[in-house]
Amino acid sequence: MEFRLTEAQRALIAPVREMAQSRFRARALRWMDGSFPWENIRDLAGLGVLGMTVPEEYGGLGLPVFETALILEEIAKVCYPTAMAVLGEAGVQTRVIARYAPEGIRARILPAVVSGDCILSICMTEPHAGTDVANYRTNAAIKGDRVVVNGAKTLISRAEEAGMFVVFTRIDGRPGREGIGCVLVERGTPGLAVTGTYHTMGGENLHEVRFEDVELPIENLVIREDGFKRLLSAFNTQRCLNPAISLGLAEGAFDEALRYVRDRPVFGRPIADFQGVRWKLADMYKEIEAARGLLWRACMTADPFPDPFLAATAKIFCNEMAIRVTSEAVQLHGGFGFTDEYPVSRLYRGARYGSLGGGATETLRDLIGRRLAGEDPGPDGIMGLGYF
Repeated sequence: MEFRLTEAQRALIAPVREMAQSRFRARALRWMDGSFPWENIRDLAGLGVLGMTVPEEYGGLGLPVFETALILEEIAKVCYPTAMAVLGEAGVQTRVIARYAPEGIRARILPAVVSGDCILSICMTEPHAGTDVANYRTNAAIKGDRVVVNGAKTLISRAEEAGMFVVFTRIDGRPGREGIGCVLVERGTPGLAVTGTYHTMGGENLHEVRFEDVELPIENLVIREDGFKRLLSAFNTQRCLNPAISLGLAEGAFDEALRYVRDRPVFGRPIADFQGVRWKLADMYKEIEAARGLLWRACMTADPFPDPFLAATAKIFCNEMAIRVTSEAVQLHGGFGFTDEYPVSRLYRGARYGSLGGGATETLRDLIGRRLAGEDPGPDGIMGLGYF
């Protein structure tokens, strides 16, 4: 097996890397107050990569999970808020619409995603339930050819900018996981309100979204049965794209630290001349490369969604690695690393999100442990689990 990018993959990410390094890096501090990075989004739309997961018949690139992860990684190296905004256009929201929405909605919304004219927002977490999807209280009642939605979602990204909300909700009050479905709610629908604002340490704003007798046509009910299973299948993609951002943040922080210790003199010589510093760099590099191999392997299992076992494993490792590496990058910058004048402080703050969103680390660890404890690998040992 040969683990290297193809020429086509290199050609795909090269213009994104150039744009991120030449434009986004200089603008990154601008978005730390919760402002939405519209300027960067328009630039990416001009490159054609904003619709990277939109099917080609709607103007997108229809990229697989692996190539999507590569692009997010490049953006995250310099700007966490922009990477998260792009994740909203390339993640589970887009895949739900492309896979389950009726043709009329797909034809209207997906080209607008490609052009950057429609930002998508996924509504999952509720004030009393995050990872515990089976206890959602938001409900969509079917009344003839209409659907009426009531409830509240919280910690929602891109709510103020969204043109379409992808809302996971209970259907007709059916209890448990089997009762979860999905509706699409467009901005401006009566009864839809974006309320509380939470400014995050990563820079972006999150919001509360309320639904008070929101009435929708029946075609906006895009997942009616087995919604929980479909949600988890689609969400395995998110569990590869979230760690792609973590990997990019770690790489960006490592690059910054490497430049700093080579150039910064202390006691008459560069910081990089000290063995303790070189060992830190070696450990940071080792962790990044280990995470890259695990993530790429998980991405390559996608058909169309990644293997849940490997996706969860990659997510945990990349998320935790990014926290360690970005923290060391701050340390290597000394007191300057604690200021906003150097990018490492922003990258560190962004890295802290990874283990919280897209499935908490503790939940995923339990998922992996239960899977391992319940399977007999046979005489081949770990090789017999089927992932080699």
